Amino acid sequence: MRKIVTLVKRAPGLSVLEFQGRWAQDHGPLAAAAPGVRRYVQSHALEKGYAKGELLFDGISEAWFDDDAAVATYDASEAARRVAADLLPLVEPSRLVRMAVDVHVIKDGPVPEPAVKNIEFVNRRSGMPLAPFRDYWRYVHGPLAATIPVLRRYEQNHLALSQYEAGEPVYDGLAITWFESTADMKAGTLTSEYVATRADEPNFLPDGHLPIIITREVFFAG
Repeated sequence: MRKIVTLVKRAPGLSVLEFQGRWAQDHGPLAAAAPGVRRYVQSHALEKGYAKGELLFDGISEAWFDDDAAVATYDASEAARRVAADLLPLVEPSRLVRMAVDVHVIKDGPVPEPAVKNIEFVNRRSGMPLAPFRDYWRYVHGPLAATIPVLRRYEQNHLALSQYEAGEPVYDGLAITWFESTADMKAGTLTSEYVATRADEPNFLPDGHLPIIITREVFFAG
């Protein structure tokens, strides 16, 4: 399977609630029903996340296809043009980021309903070659982070290698984690496992916290 992740920022003049409503109610069913799309999910930033100002993105969409050939067929289709045209009035085009990713499940736990979904936008440490970064993130840091007790599920989305052919991308990947609640997320930061995970980050990530959004998922039938 190939997953395509699209990072979205709402168009100027749209409130968060107006954007989320139109994105889910109008655009979501259209995108989910497009030929070739096996699964489609939107993740909407929590309203409380805007308490200190605007977020980097207002959400992400995730669409699954059988393989890269299915993505190429979709991209060349009239259905894809309709989906793109429908999304355009809702978003800021200059902020739209489309990522083909390889999904690595680090912790395959059950996701409670409802859950909160933390999305971190990942770049490798300056000067670190791509292959060692990907290996370290997946095989060293991933298992370490998976020990955080309140973490229910953990996926790493590594940008597909083909995406580097056009030059340096916006992000090298996404770290996606699910928790039962924001309270659980906060409690997790007080654990020794979290402290150890944070202490490991300078080995492969830039200094400081990665940019994040905290979301809830909206599911659609294809």
